[in-house]
Amino acid sequence: MVTASEQLDRRLSELRPLADAARPVRGWIRAVRETLGMTTGQLAKRMKVHQPRIVELEKAETKGNITMQSLERAAEALGCRVVYVLMPLKPLTTTLQERALQVAERQLSSVEQTMRLEAQGVDDEEQRKRTRQRLADELLRRPARLWDDDR
Repeated sequence: MVTASEQLDRRLSELRPLADAARPVRGWIRAVRETLGMTTGQLAKRMKVHQPRIVELEKAETKGNITMQSLERAAEALGCRVVYVLMPLKPLTTTLQERALQVAERQLSSVEQTMRLEAQGVDDEEQRKRTRQRLADELLRRPARLWDDDR
């Protein structure tokens, strides 16, 4: 059975080349507008706003504080579409597995400390690894538990 994280990883992998495309220094709105040979006044007319608003939009985009609504309106007026995606730095399945192992390690260390205090320590490293993996697998069945204690 394919997990939700595997499905999303598959979809995101198709978009990875887009995520590597850097935003033009002066922003996408201005880059597309100028490539189309459109003035700020012409874009303003298409968006049904005053020309200074276009200058504001372009500046807001370069500063990173443009709203999605404004970006979508400008894109539509330019004959474009906004593509919005959060691109994980590594596959989500990897992030989940790493986090599950971290949480399992903390739980196992806590149990081992208690066992040592009671003179019942476990010395077998292979058994410890298997136990840690079993705990991680159990945590992955309900991934919300992985983020309860964000250390």
